[in-house]
Amino acid sequence: MRHHALAAALIALPALSFAAAPATPQIPVTDVYHGVSVVDPYRWMEDMKSPEFQTWLKAQADYANGVLTKIPGRDALRKRLGELADLGEITGGYEQAAGKVFYLKRAPGENARKLWVRKGSDGAERLLLDPDSMPGEGGHHAIDWYSASPDGKLLAVGISMGGSENSVLRIIDVATGKLLGDAIDRAGLNEPGIAWLPDGKSFYYNRHPADERYNKSAVFLHHLGNDPAKDVAVFGWGATPSREFGLADLPYLSTSKGSKWVLAEVLHGDSVNRSYWIAPLETVKTGDTPWRRIIGPDDKVTHAVLSGSSVYAVTQKRASRRELLKFDLASGKATVAMPASDAVLQAPIAAKDAVFVKALDGGVSRLFKVDKSGKVSSVALPFDGTVREISPGNDGSVLVRLEGWTRPAQVLKITGKRAESTSLQKPLKVDTSGVEAQRVMVKSHDGTMVPLSILSQKNVAHDGKRPTILSGYGAYGISMEPRFAATRLAWLERGGVQAVCHVRGGGELGEDWHQGGYIQTKQNTVSDFIACAEWLIANHYTSPATLAGVGGSAGGITIGGTITQRPDLLAAAQSAVGISDMLRMETTPNGPPNIEEFGTVKNPDHFKSMYAISPYHRVKDGVAYPAVIVTTGANDPRVDAWLPGKFAARLQTANPNGKPVILRVDYDAGHGIGSNVGQALDETADVWSFFLWQMGDPAFQPTR
Repeated sequence: MRHHALAAALIALPALSFAAAPATPQIPVTDVYHGVSVVDPYRWMEDMKSPEFQTWLKAQADYANGVLTKIPGRDALRKRLGELADLGEITGGYEQAAGKVFYLKRAPGENARKLWVRKGSDGAERLLLDPDSMPGEGGHHAIDWYSASPDGKLLAVGISMGGSENSVLRIIDVATGKLLGDAIDRAGLNEPGIAWLPDGKSFYYNRHPADERYNKSAVFLHHLGNDPAKDVAVFGWGATPSREFGLADLPYLSTSKGSKWVLAEVLHGDSVNRSYWIAPLETVKTGDTPWRRIIGPDDKVTHAVLSGSSVYAVTQKRASRRELLKFDLASGKATVAMPASDAVLQAPIAAKDAVFVKALDGGVSRLFKVDKSGKVSSVALPFDGTVREISPGNDGSVLVRLEGWTRPAQVLKITGKRAESTSLQKPLKVDTSGVEAQRVMVKSHDGTMVPLSILSQKNVAHDGKRPTILSGYGAYGISMEPRFAATRLAWLERGGVQAVCHVRGGGELGEDWHQGGYIQTKQNTVSDFIACAEWLIANHYTSPATLAGVGGSAGGITIGGTITQRPDLLAAAQSAVGISDMLRMETTPNGPPNIEEFGTVKNPDHFKSMYAISPYHRVKDGVAYPAVIVTTGANDPRVDAWLPGKFAARLQTANPNGKPVILRVDYDAGHGIGSNVGQALDETADVWSFFLWQMGDPAFQPTR
């Protein structure tokens, strides 16, 4: 009955026009949470496979496309973005094994990153895999992750289609570049890599059940050439009947060259605190492995790494900015390898003769080295920026990718205390001498000082008229660190400003900063963003008429909260693949892991905080909201497309005669992680054109 009524309503959708968005049928469903009745008019959208939802989504996508194609400056902006994106080769994802370096590279004019190998950091390179050359239907292919065997002869690669992140694990023979016959589906959770055994012909990998995407996964042992259906679970859900795992527990194994141990890691959903177990390598063959837990959630360890007969772990149990512990696996004793300081310790990486530790200090990366004797030294870097990647080699050298707000990436080879340039990343032909980056501290609603990064042309006019984009995230303790993007110049060279508000919920200032925007304190995340917007206006960078806000994924809560709480602050906003319905998010496949970060409606205190800030539920009829472009990917495995869909529909219905609200849909994309360069540039051109239209830029005013 429900589907018949909905189908009739959809048949009545108006013809597409520039003035009005397609109507959205309302079929209210009422839920009662702890005595509070909550009406959801768009519950029907959650059945995304239904013809009704697909018809509605297509109508919205067509409407958004019709609006965006009428913005006259869009094509010129897209062309400029393409020029900037093609200024030179871009490399990344380095991994070293047996004297070989594996990496991804996109050359000018190419649409996808290809997988390459070279001998040493300066040797001749050879193409291993071009995802655009792979046959198949269902969208473009993407390389999600890869992991080299210890001898460098084989490479395990995760390949998915249409931005879905539904990786199929394949094996490449490095010598020939050919794919072997092994193909293991449901391997999309192996982003940290797989664990090869010393023989180079077997490995441990994570696999989820056919009816789950993120939950109930286990680690399996695979021998090359064997049927994956016969692989044995050695750790995780269902592997050992006597050991219980939580629904959202995510297990991985790691091995280390020359070590007789295996380290098992368990992520408890999206909690920052993890658990670790060890077992002798020779025993990890079945679910009966004698695992010994050395670290539990109460130890508050965020990252750990196996190095020989020791485990190095970053813990925040005694210090918000963390300390590094060393666990001796033979004795079971733990000692402090690196005490807490003002720098926020982030992650340890094991090299041949030392452990390297990345830290964040005053918004930029620091790199420390802890040698086998326990001596801690600082690694000198050529400029202040972000250490984006660290890849150790068998010879004791380490590759480091370093970049900054105004400094294109460099790939350095560290030997001893020296950092030398390599040819892995050729210098980009880009002039950033006219661009400056600054970091200021902004007082939030409760007196907390919040970091704000600002990028603009030098001596930009403080006339209150600069077209400005303010972005923010604020979840999982993730830090928004300096990152270079040549395409950013397309905005700055128009006299524009880009800013990043380092809101609470992130990890810029340690675990206390994360906890400051977490479940019951989540309102601080939104309030910090609002404070940064007000600061930019008060200091005459911009005004509400020329300010746009951006938030993506978990940042959908940040921008959604700003839209609904302070609609007067922004001319326009983008909610990108954003979480918007906080009460129903936990019903999605990716919902249970996120309970650790956002809470659960089953807890009355959590529900109260979640309901108070949930963007979808805070939209009110008749309010003059800013213009909003909501973006989603039809194949998004992390934030189901109905979440952005609900938010867009609610905003359209609340003020049908107000500023435009459009839902941009990419049917060959997911969460954006597997999108190619063309898709990313198309979206940027659409979003920025939409912003400039709303800011009154004469070159972007549509004609009807």
